[in-house]
Amino acid sequence: MDGADTVREDDPKAPLLPIHRSQSFNSFIRSIFTLKNFFVLLGPSLCAFICLFVKLNIDRGDGSRNMLAVLAWMFTWWMTEAVPMPITSMAPLFLFPLFGIASADDVAHSYMDDVISLVLGSFILALAVEHYNIHRRLALNITLLFCGDPLNPPVLLLGICATTAFVSMWMHNVAAAVMMMPVATGILQRLPSGPTRCVLVTNFCKAVVLGVTYSAAVGGMSTLTGTGVNLILVGMWKSYFPEASPISFNTWLFFGFPLALLIFIALWAILCLLYCRKGSSQALSAYLDKAHLRRELDLLGPMAFAEKMVLAIFSMLIVLWMTRNITDDIPGWGSLFKGRAGDGTASVMMATLLFIIPNKKQPGEKLMDWNKCKKLPWGIVLLLGAGFAIADGVRTSGLADVLSEMLDFLEKAPYWAIAPAVCLISSTITEFTSNNATTTLVIPLLIQIAQTMHRHPLLLIIPGSIGAQFAFLLPTGTPSNIVGFTTGHIEINDMLITGTPLKIAGILVLSVLMPTLGAFVFGTNEPLQNLSRS
Repeated sequence: MDGADTVREDDPKAPLLPIHRSQSFNSFIRSIFTLKNFFVLLGPSLCAFICLFVKLNIDRGDGSRNMLAVLAWMFTWWMTEAVPMPITSMAPLFLFPLFGIASADDVAHSYMDDVISLVLGSFILALAVEHYNIHRRLALNITLLFCGDPLNPPVLLLGICATTAFVSMWMHNVAAAVMMMPVATGILQRLPSGPTRCVLVTNFCKAVVLGVTYSAAVGGMSTLTGTGVNLILVGMWKSYFPEASPISFNTWLFFGFPLALLIFIALWAILCLLYCRKGSSQALSAYLDKAHLRRELDLLGPMAFAEKMVLAIFSMLIVLWMTRNITDDIPGWGSLFKGRAGDGTASVMMATLLFIIPNKKQPGEKLMDWNKCKKLPWGIVLLLGAGFAIADGVRTSGLADVLSEMLDFLEKAPYWAIAPAVCLISSTITEFTSNNATTTLVIPLLIQIAQTMHRHPLLLIIPGSIGAQFAFLLPTGTPSNIVGFTTGHIEINDMLITGTPLKIAGILVLSVLMPTLGAFVFGTNEPLQNLSRS
């Protein structure tokens, strides 16, 4: 048959049926011109356009222009997710050598340092906590303390939110949200549904789900391990200023915990004002009591040897993190090794114990085996490595100096406006792309702006990084938001109504703490010449 192809039906004995080549070709063309494929092509197209037509600074050669082109390619893919984010995060491994930005060995080194070790060890421990249901036991015990008799809805809400924030301090905020949401919705299952549900009950359900969603994000701000954003910040700071005082777990806790505590109080107050109206206690008391929580706890049974050992190892790791460097006058255990040991050293060492200590359940079984580690978030690890590679590339290519020259006008910005302005910009960007990608984008730029303004870099990059965690408005802002949104208890309007005042409160708290407590903890009042930059 001229001008046609032939195909069979499912029956192999069926006669061949004609399909016109034009139909097949049109289908092929439609598959190519999809929005996702458009964004796939947009990244390298922008890269090629910049390489061909953009001239930054002749004196600095092609390195800065090529780095800008690579950034345009990568950030297009990151922001549109045309290519999976972990795959985009590996792009520097081939783009940097091909564009003459850095050698393959130098780029590969960015994907493994002490911060990456800290992430790997911490996530292995978090997987052990999840495997043995320690998080669930801890959450139920703490929540029981807040479920009084008679029932006080704001106090119960405080208990659920505080438990989530506490769990999120020691593991990734997304993992904390995933672990705590079933506990919270299990409590809500006791409440009536359908036509019999009154507005007060519906509002309390919204408060609980929103509380768990946002508390996971707020609690993660407290510690370095609570979110990947903090780890990206620490890694880039170390990469840009290797001779400067590093941001240790203990140092960040001194600043991050008061910051998170104040934002958490604001969150609880906002939820109570919006959703815990007068009469909630009477509407809920018939359905919520301590008996439900105790039944949940009894189902877990007594703590076994394995659970006790995992909890002990996690506790030991927290102590090691907090005591590696204490103060200038009181050296921590890190001084015994002449500063060669880092937070990643302790993290991997404690994680290794999980594969050595038996669980006393089956002969020869250890607390953890590698099969249980298949859920390790390699995407976050690769994104961290990409962030460090970009930081090195922006610096060594000369793009950092070019950006600095272009931002001379920012030198006149008033001191008091620095933190809120940077935080507002970062918190706006993060609503449309991931927290980690936003941080990776803004930190190299903020470092250059800080030097243009003759300010301490941490005065800008800390508000920029924390602002990237203020993704409170849209479900797509962060996976934690998606966890809450998929429960069916909240809608986008609920997130907008709650997230807007919470974002404003976060910016205000950061604006006050950064030039005060931040100056004391991070030494942001030091002259710039005291910072040695690689």
